[in-house]
Amino acid sequence: MPKSKQEYRQEFGLMIHIQEPESPLEVVHMDWVTALPPSGDKSYNGCLVIVDRYSKTPILLPCHKDDTALDTALLLRSRVIPHTGLFKNIISDRDFKVTSAILTNINRLFGTNLSFYTAYHPKTDGLAERKIQALEDRISRFCAYGLEFKDSDGFTHDWCTLIPALEFAYKTSVHSCTVPKKLEDSYVGPFIIVALHGTNAVQVELSGELENKHPTFPVRLIKTYQPAVKELFPLRNPTPLIIPPVEQNEDKMLKKFIKERRLRGKNQREYLVRYRNTVPEDEWLEESETLDSVKLLRRFRHERRPQA
Repeated sequence: MPKSKQEYRQEFGLMIHIQEPESPLEVVHMDWVTALPPSGDKSYNGCLVIVDRYSKTPILLPCHKDDTALDTALLLRSRVIPHTGLFKNIISDRDFKVTSAILTNINRLFGTNLSFYTAYHPKTDGLAERKIQALEDRISRFCAYGLEFKDSDGFTHDWCTLIPALEFAYKTSVHSCTVPKKLEDSYVGPFIIVALHGTNAVQVELSGELENKHPTFPVRLIKTYQPAVKELFPLRNPTPLIIPPVEQNEDKMLKKFIKERRLRGKNQREYLVRYRNTVPEDEWLEESETLDSVKLLRRFRHERRPQA
């Protein structure tokens, strides 16, 4: 009995992670589209799709679906390698063009490794498969009126002639790979470091909207501020950064009471206190100067009270 509902379940086996490249055009995905109508003066009926794994940039090359491995290697040598250099790793399915001895030997001479994955498992080469979907969708729109259709200016909707415009449109389009991510690191500042707490924390001088925030941060959350060099980037107009003031004695926030002492000859007490948002220098205050910190003083006296 045929099923009318898709089956969703967790797949068996463990996924193997593909090592991410450190620079563009180190690792590329390669696949072919072969179900295309004849196009161009050479009646191209296929398209070689190359996708850079680092930048997600596609390269589209019209070809023939019956091209041999040598034809594909010559196409790469004449149209791709002069502009990109040699790839360190090529990820592709077990297509006859890739697995044949000729292309394998050529890639071995070039110093390129071929990573083959199991047949009928297109998810490994999903980056190229996704670009193929976008390519087929756009080509189907270009060919909507047939290959012989020409507009008033004499231009045809032959898909081969529109490949450069299609590739440019895809590279300049805005999608999830080109826009900033919500969880990307966002830095503010610069701020002056006023103290070090051990080896893993720093205290900075906050101002403006951040002055009520805790001024101590882990060292992993900060980085050295590098101002833009006007001579190297004359057209760059960065947003002016306001250096926070270094004033230490205004708007002090009491952090805790440390010690208590009684003045000689006077019925008066003084407290050694520590502030929250200034350089950690302790200061003695009279009892009348601590009226704004009654809760902290009460806690301090409670902790000093002898236990029964």
